[in-house]
Amino acid sequence: MTTVLISGGGIAGSALAHLLHHRGLEPTVVERSPALRRGGQAVDIRGVALEVVDRMGLLEQARELRTRMRGMSILDADGNEIDRSTEATFSSGRLDSADIELLREDLVRLLHERTRKDVEHLFGDSLTALTESDDGVRADFAHGPSRTFDLVVGADGLHSTVRRLAFGPQEQFSRHLGSYVSVFSAENFLGLDNWQTWLRDGDAGFGIMPVRDNTELRIAFGFESGPLDGDHRDTGWLRGLVTEKLGALRWEAARLAEAAAEAPDFYCDAMAQIHVDRWSRGRVVLLGDAGYCASPLSGQGTSLALVGAHVLADELGRAGAGHRAAFGRYEERMRPFVTLNQALATENPGGPASEESVARAKNAIGLDA
Repeated sequence: MTTVLISGGGIAGSALAHLLHHRGLEPTVVERSPALRRGGQAVDIRGVALEVVDRMGLLEQARELRTRMRGMSILDADGNEIDRSTEATFSSGRLDSADIELLREDLVRLLHERTRKDVEHLFGDSLTALTESDDGVRADFAHGPSRTFDLVVGADGLHSTVRRLAFGPQEQFSRHLGSYVSVFSAENFLGLDNWQTWLRDGDAGFGIMPVRDNTELRIAFGFESGPLDGDHRDTGWLRGLVTEKLGALRWEAARLAEAAAEAPDFYCDAMAQIHVDRWSRGRVVLLGDAGYCASPLSGQGTSLALVGAHVLADELGRAGAGHRAAFGRYEERMRPFVTLNQALATENPGGPASEESVARAKNAIGLDA
């Protein structure tokens, strides 16, 4: 049986683990976090990714967990409503669409439930080295003993450890898109009822949506900036930066800054894309954001992760297929789909891509080779 180490227990890694196990391979997932990561923004399952979720038997559960937005307000910098919509929101698109918006943590939990009994998970650990031989890849871990696997998959996000170890430093592949985004939760101090609020003040702005039956807010705060000179894992430094910028806003500055300072699920990172000339090297392959991050500006990161996991598992599961041929076919099938979806992030700087572009990109691949 082919053994596969998957670095990253998020959407891409969890989906791949389930799909590989279903095809008779033996995946192991290593995740830096000591448990499933909580928090994060609402994510979208769109177009052909809905079919992936349906084939996994999770479509109805995902629909039950979807957000129930009634619309959104757009405010000026002083908090006055200047526009509203009951037809669409910036986060999910048209409200009458078949696409599904749900919290990232809910989708990860759904995917993990499909694998937790059948797939080995190494929580609270991470890779430190990969050494390839004719027989496999020796993986060295920060805490656990070294082990050898037939294949290794980097599904570990924008700052992928697998990509750094096997392909080179991130600077070779990352394209900064001119801004940062911070996501965190708070009590619903605005009293929002299935209604989003969006505001821009100078070079910063935010979108706020209520979740968990309107008991909680998810706040996505963005600000324009070139690449920052600091450690992306230094949460204290990033929290201080975001709190300071939120405190400079004209509307709800104090409460937003307090929420960022106290949030247990605080997150902040660059808006960036990953462009790698080739997604595999020897027995190592990249999946999702690790190989082709489109950035949250595209709205398609989740769909790319799900579809990529399906295509990669499909190719690796073919009887008699060697990993080199499987990796090549995976990339051949996914490249055009990735290119269209990454382009969504830059089509309309400062705003969403057109509905026509999103519709074309989200359906630009078939699941059956």
